[in-house]
Amino acid sequence: MSYRLGVDVGGTFTDLIVIDEVSGRAVRDKVPSTPHDPSQAVINGARQLCERAGISPDELGLFLHGTTVATNAVLEGKVARVGLVVTEGYRHVLQIARSLVPGGIAAWIVWPKPEPMAPLEATIEVPERMGADGVIVRPIDEAKLRENLKKLAAEKVEAITICLINSYMNDAHERRVAEICAEEFPDLPISISADILPEMQEYERALTTVANSAVRPTVARYVGNLERELKGWGTTAKLNLLRSDGGLMSAEKSSTAPVNLLMSGPAGGVAGAVFIAKNSGHPNVLTLDMGGTSTDVALIEDFQARLRRETSVGHLTVRASSLDVKTVGAGGGSIATVPELTKALRVGPQSAGAVPGPAAYGRGGELPTVTDANVVLGYLPENLLGGTFKLDRPAAEKAVQTVADALGLSLMDAAAGIIAIVNETMFGALRLVSVQQGYDPRDFALMAFGGAGPLHGNAMGILMNSWPVIIPPSPGVLCAYGDATTRLRVDAQRSFNRLVTNTDDAEVSAVIAELSAQVTAELVAEGVVEGDVEIVTELDVRYAGQAFEVPLSAPLGTKIADLAAQFDDEHKRLFTFNLDVPQEIVNIRVVALGKAANVSAERIPEGNGDPVAARVRDHKLYMDGKLQDAAIYDRSKLRAGDIVPGPAVVTEMDSTTLVHTGHAATVDAFGNLLINPA
Repeated sequence: MSYRLGVDVGGTFTDLIVIDEVSGRAVRDKVPSTPHDPSQAVINGARQLCERAGISPDELGLFLHGTTVATNAVLEGKVARVGLVVTEGYRHVLQIARSLVPGGIAAWIVWPKPEPMAPLEATIEVPERMGADGVIVRPIDEAKLRENLKKLAAEKVEAITICLINSYMNDAHERRVAEICAEEFPDLPISISADILPEMQEYERALTTVANSAVRPTVARYVGNLERELKGWGTTAKLNLLRSDGGLMSAEKSSTAPVNLLMSGPAGGVAGAVFIAKNSGHPNVLTLDMGGTSTDVALIEDFQARLRRETSVGHLTVRASSLDVKTVGAGGGSIATVPELTKALRVGPQSAGAVPGPAAYGRGGELPTVTDANVVLGYLPENLLGGTFKLDRPAAEKAVQTVADALGLSLMDAAAGIIAIVNETMFGALRLVSVQQGYDPRDFALMAFGGAGPLHGNAMGILMNSWPVIIPPSPGVLCAYGDATTRLRVDAQRSFNRLVTNTDDAEVSAVIAELSAQVTAELVAEGVVEGDVEIVTELDVRYAGQAFEVPLSAPLGTKIADLAAQFDDEHKRLFTFNLDVPQEIVNIRVVALGKAANVSAERIPEGNGDPVAARVRDHKLYMDGKLQDAAIYDRSKLRAGDIVPGPAVVTEMDSTTLVHTGHAATVDAFGNLLINPA
């Protein structure tokens, strides 16, 4: 039982990797995704990979999986009809919402207000009241509640959410209402806010719990399918899913609290990047994950990815921790257009997707895309996926020529323009996670991965002035690597709401100790040895009178005075000033982490610095406004210590790396390419 299998489902491809926990040997594969039922590609791909690697299904110990099932359910509106149970007088909690309207000063005129996930006609009230101190003000009128629940039966709801006022201080009423709902609706999943988000601010608490109910049936069905298929295949591997914050959760937990899976997709890439960063010895890294449709960027500081307290999908923003990932509509399939009115070249966010794909794929696509521009410039050689996939260069030239004609430019200059604009879009996203958060990108390395990332990595390094640019081995399947090398994560939180002047270290420690015991017990129930559990504390702090908090990580035993000083530093970095008022500790969160994966990266053989053995052939490409002599290298034949001078193209099974003129790529001991100015 020494193998772990990581599977990451993307819009176009499903990536798989199986890792031997003892030797670190990894076997990878990529299969086309099956959007109508994602579990098909997952199971078929896993079977195919294990057969190829000579691993029998009963040797798999862990099956680790990043999925976009919950994300897609929200984006496509394919969610369950949710019934909401609230305290009497709070029936319009989701309709009133927050007064924030996205956009400019008069945006409310044209803003279509999104429909709440629990409609008003499926929202009922309970005569009850819990005080803000957790003392019962008005007991539950159970007879009236049962009468009101008949309305929900008429509304044909598929899931129920219970969110009562002040339940974060005392959840007795919510638990009793849940018991009554379970008697009346024995077949429906019931989510209560005290389980999902026991924090103050009833709107965020209700919204997050309703979103949880809305995706529960979809996720439970998907996980159930997967577990059944795994059993049928004959493996006893434990199924874990990747959470939005980069940790893992068990299959059982994921079907009761799926709101934590909303950003499971992009989290895999960032988790993989942390693993590579540790191997290559770069604690501070900006990540660039460029696929066919979109690009995800994130910031890793001191081997830790930045977390945020929200998860946003489409127009839904819930309060569940997620990695701070920004996404832009720029990918290999992004379409280039020249609007008649402005005559200014635009690239994306529309994408040619997997079908019909870029013109160069020869599947009937005719519109010019970023991939076509890369082919025209000579950055993408005609053979892809190890020669199994041939690109149609004349079709790419024909597509890009339409842009050249509209702009009155030469074919090469038009193609270079498409690349420059898509790079600028990604540059904007990278600035959002670095400069606009108070970080200097010159203090960071840049890691480019995903199918298209390594083609643009060197150019992004030049724009950001972030060196070295790191291209990991098999950059196209790094997300699956992330799924396979991360660890179990459980968190619990509590609203605290005290000024630092009105509390002491003992009171804060007592809350942390209680939450620690709770999360440790959960992990032990998952089969983690108690001695392997690592506890991390997070606190949300603000100045008295502020309406937003800054989340801070603090080691166990941190004194309140130190926490206040840490908050002042962070506030100054984010907003350039501090206030002369006491700080307030709003929420306390405790995270328990399971044992880290005992996976070591594979080292590659030493070379003599000369990559001549890996050189495939001479090549011509267009860069810096002129045709230049370059060479194509086969990455699998490069050795540690080899230096590849630019301009050069380095090919491998799942991706292609471009090294610019005036730069050189050095191969490190683990096979990472490190690109620096020569």
